[in-house]
Amino acid sequence: MSPSDRVPAPRPRSLGTPGGRRFEFDRDTVAFPNELVWRYEFDPSTQVRRISRQDPAPTYAHRCFILARAVHLFFHHARFCPDRPPLPAPDLDRRLRAVLARDPRRRCPDSDRIEIHGWQGLRDFSRDHEVRLKQAGGGAWRSYVVRSHWRMVFPISRAHQAHTAQHLASSLQKADTRIIHIVRFPSLTINHALVLYDAQPAPEGWDFIAYDPNRTDGPVVVRYTHAHRTFTLSANEYWPGGRIDVIAIFQNWFL
Repeated sequence: MSPSDRVPAPRPRSLGTPGGRRFEFDRDTVAFPNELVWRYEFDPSTQVRRISRQDPAPTYAHRCFILARAVHLFFHHARFCPDRPPLPAPDLDRRLRAVLARDPRRRCPDSDRIEIHGWQGLRDFSRDHEVRLKQAGGGAWRSYVVRSHWRMVFPISRAHQAHTAQHLASSLQKADTRIIHIVRFPSLTINHALVLYDAQPAPEGWDFIAYDPNRTDGPVVVRYTHAHRTFTLSANEYWPGGRIDVIAIFQNWFL
């Protein structure tokens, strides 16, 4: 990772934000990844991409939208209570399902949050109850049957991306989280979900700090450049790096 791609230090907490705090990667993300079905090899000199199947085959794949939605919902609709004894399994399962059944387009007041007893946050809970959380999240089909997927088949203009960047930056300055769908349609080189949780001004635009369901080691940066009205994502194990198109989802009745 080059110096320009390093994730900026988190900003101070704000007492006026949901739950009285900002999103924290080490507390509010999931400890296990959405696994890759394919192994990608990129040749930077020729831009050739070679693809082969992972061996052994993954057991938990095609769940990026499921994990992104879960992280967003737990941040806005759950309260972890580490000082209280863990709930019996049936009660815990009911509360997990209740959190995941909430509408990701809405926020709830602190008084309506669902309490999860015995853990500091989602990261700790998902480490201890990986199987339980995976089962509650549902099958891979839930990553494909998403109301907003229709939007990627229509043209995404530079004006749309400029409006999206401004909307996301404004929302994230208030310590919100936003789920984005990143695509290059009609190319299928990327079709993925991220959770943005901070926006920091950069010399040429914005650096959006994100949780990537494919990674558990730390946040990633989605960079927006004003001059080109373009978002970019640096190279990683599934993407060679470069321009992406961003669709903000779970924000109204049709997205």
